[in-house]
Amino acid sequence: MRPLPLNDLNPSVCRGLTGIFCDIDDTLTWEGKLVPEAFIALARLHAHGLKVVPITGRPAGWVDQIARLWPVDGVVGENGGLWFWRDDETYTFERRFAQSPEERAHNRTRLKAVGQQILADVPGSALASDQTYRELDVAIDFCEDVSPPLDDAAIDEIVAGFETAGATCKVSSIHVNGWFGSFDKLEGCRHFLRDRWGQELEQVTETWIYIGDSANDEPMFAHFPHTVGVANVRSFLPRMKAWPDYITSEPGGHGFAQLAEWILAHRSAPV
Repeated sequence: MRPLPLNDLNPSVCRGLTGIFCDIDDTLTWEGKLVPEAFIALARLHAHGLKVVPITGRPAGWVDQIARLWPVDGVVGENGGLWFWRDDETYTFERRFAQSPEERAHNRTRLKAVGQQILADVPGSALASDQTYRELDVAIDFCEDVSPPLDDAAIDEIVAGFETAGATCKVSSIHVNGWFGSFDKLEGCRHFLRDRWGQELEQVTETWIYIGDSANDEPMFAHFPHTVGVANVRSFLPRMKAWPDYITSEPGGHGFAQLAEWILAHRSAPV
């Protein structure tokens, strides 16, 4: 079944929500920039008592900054490999990782070799400009900073390079991320809820909604009963088995702002 228009999202679902999980790149951003109305939407959702947690492929360095400065309740980064949050009651900043320091160091050495091989095999590819700030994965850029952007055949070749090396990999809207380990966005979400609030994912799944834009969001689309894709997700649907339930009419952060407006309008509307 193809995604339904956002306006088909039942108002009763909006009234029952406790939180929103969201991707960042091309979900809160568009054309490489954070969309102002998307950031305002984050603040409005937070002000109305809804928890907001970005789930992203971006690195530990970005996650640290976002968890400290944005109006969010924490961030899961590197496709589920780490989760950081600021505790406003104790004024502490908490960091959690899916792997020990020793595992991370060992895997970085292995991943460096895999990444170098992929760069040699796929002309025009490059290490992501944020690679320096990563703890658990290597990100190969196919359209963020490389020019011209690589085509689907090149992306498939990057994926094959990771898989041949025995690494897990996911395709985002800008990078192919590869890592050694079994974590993904859903597992990172599971650990975050447990560590942050002492909640089990299966007990609260119905009260959270997820919004994303690309193939690395597929574990979330498959698990959550309420999911939304921003309009640009359409270009990734052929790569995905699990699709979002609903789709916005606007792309990127403009679509996220649409979802926020729909949720807030129906939470305050009479039953």
